[in-house]
Amino acid sequence: MPHWKWKTFPELTLEELYVVLALRQEVFVVEQRSIYQDVDGYDRGSHHLLGTTDGPDAPVLEAYLRVLPPGLKYPEVSFGRVLIAPNARRKGQGRELVRKGLDFIEEHYPRTPIRIGAQHYLQAFYESFGFRAVGDVYDEDGIPHIDMFR
Repeated sequence: MPHWKWKTFPELTLEELYVVLALRQEVFVVEQRSIYQDVDGYDRGSHHLLGTTDGPDAPVLEAYLRVLPPGLKYPEVSFGRVLIAPNARRKGQGRELVRKGLDFIEEHYPRTPIRIGAQHYLQAFYESFGFRAVGDVYDEDGIPHIDMFR
């Protein structure tokens, strides 16, 4: 089971930031073969959820997402960069990660609409959390996406 911790950008250590950016690049750029600018200017204003397990020398990042406050990217609150490390998948951590993100949003931004740009193949996953698709499927960095609201 991961150890979960929320951090603002200034609270991230250099080591944590390096590991977060490396894992995001591994999953979103290399694994998904999507050439895009991951460091998009939203990290500084976001809240970052890190799910780590104990490693032999240092904690190992297994799960991550960021919450973007209302007005940072959209008028609504949002979350994204949702990922589970390849070696940690199929253990139910994805559901736990999203649930923790939604709990954080409800605590800090109660009754605020949530908008996400979800990878289309995950539509049913996000619908299971009460999201509904709005609009048509669109291409974002070579991957089909759909806007979803809750």
